[in-house]
Amino acid sequence: MPILEDTAAWVRLARTPALDAATLAAALERLGSARTLIGASDAGLAEAGLGPAAREYLKARHAPCSVELRWLEHACHHLVPCTATEYPEMLRSGDERPLALYVAGQLDALEDPPLAIVGSRSPTPGGKDTAFELSRTLAARGLVIASGLAEGIDTAAHRGALAAQGRTLAVLGTGIDRIYPASNRPLSEAIMFDGAVLSPFPLGTPPRRSNFPRRNHVIAALSLGTLVVEAARSSGSLITARAAQRLGRPVLAVPGSIHSPTSRGCHRLIKEGAHLAESADDILSRLDFSAFFARPRRAANAPQTTAPSRAGMDKEHKILLDALGFDPADLDTLVVRTGLKPEAVSSMMLILELEGHVQAAPGGRYSRVANRRAGGER
Repeated sequence: MPILEDTAAWVRLARTPALDAATLAAALERLGSARTLIGASDAGLAEAGLGPAAREYLKARHAPCSVELRWLEHACHHLVPCTATEYPEMLRSGDERPLALYVAGQLDALEDPPLAIVGSRSPTPGGKDTAFELSRTLAARGLVIASGLAEGIDTAAHRGALAAQGRTLAVLGTGIDRIYPASNRPLSEAIMFDGAVLSPFPLGTPPRRSNFPRRNHVIAALSLGTLVVEAARSSGSLITARAAQRLGRPVLAVPGSIHSPTSRGCHRLIKEGAHLAESADDILSRLDFSAFFARPRRAANAPQTTAPSRAGMDKEHKILLDALGFDPADLDTLVVRTGLKPEAVSSMMLILELEGHVQAAPGGRYSRVANRRAGGER
């Protein structure tokens, strides 16, 4: 799609150092628009409240990053400024809000506030199952599930929402073109199908340790509340919980064994006042849905308008399902049969599995699921 001048201006503002949302809001009120701001003189920027580092960057008249402008030409790629109506409502409050969000996927997935589900990168099998089942149940009831695309609990939470054919948001600690960990790239593509992957960082940003506390703050600020499922005492998910507490959002924690290191963070949160969560009803009872239900919502069974439609499988997915036949086959065999790229086959098989068309079989193979009812029900 064509890149508007305001969008190009916001690409530069999003990269401007030492510029926070409150300062930017005051500058925009004084100068009128992003284009006017980046074209202002050094004296004008100083009068508008911008500090030396921000003025120095803008004074250099950097050309907008061509990589980002090319990325934005894709129909499902978006840059959402903090002044835009599409910017998540729950994220607007607070001076720590990102100046802009890079979003890949369905922009309307940002319309409803989600529940954050976070936890250990090295959970127990039981912890992964708990995160998956709670996420699936809550997504089936209409909640959007937000997490950080990390290994472990985050991955289980995203998969649970997708298994319910619900929506999920993945917030990155990298540029949106740098999926981390790389092993979750197929999962990120499945999330974009009806949800969104988003980042507060410019394209090309690598996975620096210092990025992830900011990522965790965004997850908490986006959400009605934060649920922690397994966390060690030093777990990064506790940063998300602390951010939620500072914002006045409810924090919930799933208790575990007193002998498990991955339960100690959750037990500490409960001792400090977090709500104990044993079921989806425990979680729902602690969330304030007044703003959530005050806005028009898409009916649960309404046809999807975002492409590709879940109700009507697209051509390549049909080709892949036909190539699978009714005997188990591995990914390499499917690549040979279809001529599709291996990464495309891997991504599409994940989508087909989450939608219930196929199931994993021993030896890294897949088999079709027989006797599916109409409408995608299982």
